[in-house]
Amino acid sequence: MKKKLWLIHQHCTRVILDERGHHYWIVKELAQRGYEPVVFCSNFDHYSRKFVDESNPLFFERTLPCGAKCVFIRSNAYHNSGRDYARSLFLFYRNLMKVAKIYTTSPAPPPPDIILASSPSPFVVAAGEKLAKKFRVPCVAEIRDLWPESIFAYFPQKRNKWYAKFLQNYERKIYERADAIIMTWAGGADYIVDQGWESTVDLKKVHHVAHGVDIEEFDQLVKERPFFDPDLADKTHFKAVYTGSVRFVNNLGMCVDAARILRDRGNDHIRILVWGQGTELDALRNRVKELGLTNIVFKGLADRKNIPSILTQSDCALLHNTSTVLNKYGQSQNKFYEYLAAAKPILMTYCVGRSVIKKEGCGIELDQQTPESIANALEKLEKLPREEYDAMAANARRVGESLDTKFQMEKRIKIIEDL
Repeated sequence: MKKKLWLIHQHCTRVILDERGHHYWIVKELAQRGYEPVVFCSNFDHYSRKFVDESNPLFFERTLPCGAKCVFIRSNAYHNSGRDYARSLFLFYRNLMKVAKIYTTSPAPPPPDIILASSPSPFVVAAGEKLAKKFRVPCVAEIRDLWPESIFAYFPQKRNKWYAKFLQNYERKIYERADAIIMTWAGGADYIVDQGWESTVDLKKVHHVAHGVDIEEFDQLVKERPFFDPDLADKTHFKAVYTGSVRFVNNLGMCVDAARILRDRGNDHIRILVWGQGTELDALRNRVKELGLTNIVFKGLADRKNIPSILTQSDCALLHNTSTVLNKYGQSQNKFYEYLAAAKPILMTYCVGRSVIKKEGCGIELDQQTPESIANALEKLEKLPREEYDAMAANARRVGESLDTKFQMEKRIKIIEDL
């Protein structure tokens, strides 16, 4: 008999629609292994900030090409309003509970055998645990963001707000109630210890499973979706490529400063190319224009299926974000694994605990995150002897292949089967 698994993640809408990314890979693998996965996500895409469909009052369902089903649950729109975003979290939670009741009422399908609830929203995990208790099935909490600690890391002043203690207690209870915890950081268990929760949270149920990358799909998209861009095609420049969000926490203004340093040094051989969108995009484009920089270009949003082609045409992949104290627990970005698959040296502008880049020789990891250190590292990579450059590239690909989603799914399946 096939096992029914519910995967709940409010913000995986774009991944599901694009048929590419962490949660799509999970349900695709589960479907191929004899499970009946159902994804529950929002009808409002967190990344494009657009509705998938507004005509349905509560939810609508689609069958995905991989055979899994996806239930899009009605939520509200939000753009730059923190209040509207907070409202969307509560609205999704409330509507998810309504949908779960409808979805399991005869003649609808029976309840799931297990629930996988994925953060960053802790309310999604709490909802998964509540539904698991109702259906008397296990719940796996997948923690992809150390929330709310990540908020305090980026905005320290919020730690003193009235709601800070409430959110931290809420987080602790989520860990306590989960039947198993998947952390996408290698040091996830250390985080629980540092918070002082090891007396109430059983560390034996904490597992590290990386996001990984679907290598077969990555290589297929490189062949089937060749992407042309004149800056990428230009062989006279050393091209450092960044893909991902362009928001406050990504701190890409520092890369603009690094580009200015390179320009002032007279180095016109290096070019930083940024594919992504976010709230900081217009401001950064204006700043580049005001400074008269031609060695950093903000390209805007790229189709996710074009990312493999873009990365494989780069000379190095730029892994950049605001450096915080949470880096000591390792790294968890989806893009990191695609960078590895691209077989290019990686420049990570900050340091992390349990560093894959340092351990495996996949590129350069900076101990100090400054515009000058970024500029220096780019110049070092540009002048790297071909033998060293090729070794870094080969190491990146080797590690990417070892972190293929198929191997990561084996870990998830074991966790699920053990429950």
